[in-house]
Amino acid sequence: MSGSPHLVFDRALLRRRRDRAAATQHRVAPVLEAAAERLLDRLDDTTRRFARALDIGGRGIVAPVLRARGVDLVVSMDLSRRQAAGAGGLPVAGDEEWLPFAPGGFDLVVASLSLHWVNDLPGALAQIRRAMAPDGLFLASLPALGTLQPLREALTAADSALRGGAAPRVSPFPELRDGAALLQRAGFALPVADLEEIALAYRDPLLLLRDLQAAGEGNAVLARDGRVPPRALFPTALAALPAGPQGVPATLRLLTLTGWSPGPDQPKAARRGSATARLADALGTVERKTGERPG
Repeated sequence: MSGSPHLVFDRALLRRRRDRAAATQHRVAPVLEAAAERLLDRLDDTTRRFARALDIGGRGIVAPVLRARGVDLVVSMDLSRRQAAGAGGLPVAGDEEWLPFAPGGFDLVVASLSLHWVNDLPGALAQIRRAMAPDGLFLASLPALGTLQPLREALTAADSALRGGAAPRVSPFPELRDGAALLQRAGFALPVADLEEIALAYRDPLLLLRDLQAAGEGNAVLARDGRVPPRALFPTALAALPAGPQGVPATLRLLTLTGWSPGPDQPKAARRGSATARLADALGTVERKTGERPG
């Protein structure tokens, strides 16, 4: 299984961790709520009203907000049955990599901090798009490259010093430049990707590790080192983290994705050569051929 280039994460381990996190994630509720609020604020940018929404991995935060905004039906799907049961919508235990929905069933899909453990993200996005009705809206946020970077570097350095080599201990995250391309590849129209940040700081860096555990966000990389870590690993790494006036920073960089399922009423790019006005006229300049110098 681990030999496949498409398998990066241990999904069975992730399911068990999300099961356990259903009882502990209230400890990090302010962070989850802040991320969901920033994502759902995007709904204010459209006058469209939605009737059937799919909430993927919303942890009991997204579905109540959608219902309060007037969405008639909210289905809450999660890899963990326990998470789905407490998510606030019609519960469905399902896998983002194998969506159990017929085509065209939803006009809104929201995935707040829930797609970063998917092995085949382009494939998952394509399945989401197929599950959407024409002119439906897709909103998602994922941790972006740079999130937990100081912790990643400190663990790598400590691992190398103690064992002479390092195994991955922090999940890989996508870059901003990947966002719109992923949406286009999946068939979404009008794709937009941008970055937001939630600034966090810990007086005691050990609490950062405890928060990650409470949220079910521990290392689930298949290539992780299965051996018991050296006793000094985490104390050494945490002591090396840079500290500021508020403590050890742990900025959450959010990659936010916005896309629409193709529909007949969406604006489309004009056909090449169909313009009826010259750009030079609009700018009040003289049009010249390439290489031609002003007279």
